[in-house]
Amino acid sequence: MLTIRFNRTGKKNRASFRIVLQESAKAPNHRHVEVLGSHDPHSKTTVLKRERILHWIGVGAQPSDSVRNLLVSQGVIEGKKSAIKMPRPVKKEEEAPSESGEAKAEETSAAE
Repeated sequence: MLTIRFNRTGKKNRASFRIVLQESAKAPNHRHVEVLGSHDPHSKTTVLKRERILHWIGVGAQPSDSVRNLLVSQGVIEGKKSAIKMPRPVKKEEEAPSESGEAKAEETSAAE
C-alpha cells in the first residue's frame, strides 16, 4: 500500500521534511516513488504539489496522520484534524503493588 509521509532532512536541531509517496512497508528514508512537497517547521513554510497529492489520494494512497493534518491546514483536503498524542508510559512497578493491595483488601472483606 502506498502512503504519503514525511522524510526528515536537514541538519541536527534544524530539521526540514520532504513529503514523499512511498511504499508503507519501507523505512522512511529509503527509496520513494515521488516527492510531493516539502515542509520547514522552523520558518513555517510549506510547498505542496496539490494536483499530484490529490491524484495519489484518488488512486488510493493514504496520508499519515501528521501529513493529513498538514494537508487539512493548508486546504488541500477537507476534513477535521486528528489529535496525535503519544500514550503516557505506564510504569510496571507502580501498577503491581496497587493491584495486589486491592486484591488483598477484597480477600479480607470477603473472608469476613
